[in-house]
Parts: sequence; C-alpha cells; structure tokens
Amino acid sequence: MGRELSYFISSLIKWAIFFGILYLIFTNFGTFLIILFVLVSIAYYLVYQFKKKLRQNSNSFKFTFNGQDFSRANTGFNSSDFDFEQFQEQFRRGNFNAQPQFGEVEKAKEFFGFTSTPTKEEIKKKYKELARKYHPDINDQDDTMMQQLNHYKDVLMKTYGN
Repeated sequence: MGRELSYFISSLIKWAIFFGILYLIFTNFGTFLIILFVLVSIAYYLVYQFKKKLRQNSNSFKFTFNGQDFSRANTGFNSSDFDFEQFQEQFRRGNFNAQPQFGEVEKAKEFFGFTSTPTKEEIKKKYKELARKYHPDINDQDDTMMQQLNHYKDVLMKTYGN
C-alpha cells in the first residue's frame, strides 16, 4: 500500500504540474491575445479617424463657380462685354490667356498712337520708343506709365502679334 500511495501522490503531482503549466500557458497566452486585440482595435480606430478627417478636409477645399456669384448685381460690374460662360469654359480648360476685350484693344492702340492695325514689328518698335519715354529710371517718374505700357503691349501682342 505504501507503494501505491507514493505512486498515486507522484501521479497527482505530475498531473498538478501538467495542469498548472497548461493554466499558466493559457492564462498568459489569453492575456497576450486580449492585449493584442485591444492594440489592433485602437490602431484601427485611429486609422479610421485619420481617414475620416482627410475626407472631410478634401471636401472643404473644393472651388466651384456659379453664375450668381459673379452676377452684375452682386459685384457692381457694369461692362456688357463680359461673358461669364466663356470665362467659365476658359477657367475649366486652364486657358487664362484669352483675347482681350474690344475696348481694351482700342485703348491700347490709342496709348501706342496707332490708327490702323499694327504689325508685330511695329508694336515692338513703338514699345521701345515709349519705354525710353516712360521708364522711371530715365525720366524720374513713378512706374505707373511703364506698367500701363507693358500691359497695353501685352494686349496688342495677344491681339495682333500672331
């Protein structure tokens, strides 16, 4: 009976150690899995919030036109030459080098002293003459006339320079 008792006690100790080890493995592994699940959940939530904020920000910077924003009543713009649809189409295509308005071409021709349609060479020649006359470093004037000269040269070159 002593031998059976020692065998029983040793078997009981072996099974206790075995179940103790299983208990430690699964409780620690379970804790590890719970911690891993919590970390993955937090990371997913943070990524979700970040993407949500990016989507909101990308929508807030959209730029759109509509005709009511640029109507003559809202802006006080009185020129009957402005065509909003033409401007909108040029804006959509990215073409900001549109032909100048007719009144502006006439002002430019008057500023340069042209009575007929000038050629590209005539515009360049007259520009050099007027640049000597209006240049602020040569004549101790402010640069408003020179700026106006440059603007009108651009208008004439866009219209007649091709």
